[in-house]
Amino acid sequence: MVKLNVIYTRTGDGGTTGLVRGPRRAKHDLRIEAYGTTEEANAFVGQARLSASTQPRIDAVLARIQNDLFDVGSDLATPGADDPQAEYPSLRVRPIQTEWLEKQIDHFNADLAPLTSFILPGGTPLSAAIHIARTVTRRAERLVAGLIEVEPETSPEALRYLNRLSDLLFVLGRVANAGGTKDVLWVPGNYGDLKKGE
Repeated sequence: MVKLNVIYTRTGDGGTTGLVRGPRRAKHDLRIEAYGTTEEANAFVGQARLSASTQPRIDAVLARIQNDLFDVGSDLATPGADDPQAEYPSLRVRPIQTEWLEKQIDHFNADLAPLTSFILPGGTPLSAAIHIARTVTRRAERLVAGLIEVEPETSPEALRYLNRLSDLLFVLGRVANAGGTKDVLWVPGNYGDLKKGE
């Protein structure tokens, strides 16, 4: 059980932060950016849940996602391989968590009509909030991809999880739009409003 009694330590006042193991790093270090953006995505998922009271199926999925995103953050905050003599292994994202996302995508997407255009974030407040969480998740995914290039020992499952999560959030955004019927479709080259002002 985690127990936090001290909220401020002053140890980060010099612009560095500690990881689960290893030397302290600059707060703008790519690894810190990666797990910090994962935490940001988690916060936006939490905000989306405030609009999900009438959609209990979506809310239950988002609740599970929040817990899993904490696992992703812990994984990213723990560089390097475990010491074989360690009493407890490091918390890592597992393939079963990514597979659960895939099952949710298949389940929720089954009843949606095929898209005939790209969609714009919006429609209902819940859908718009989910799309914000989705785009922040995409940013976290890009940062993890960059981190893997410079620190190849970084968990590839964290990258896969974030990739699949953004796909699920896209689908849930459509579900939140009355099963896609309230989706806002992109109209390419839509100059109609400009012409009205001529």
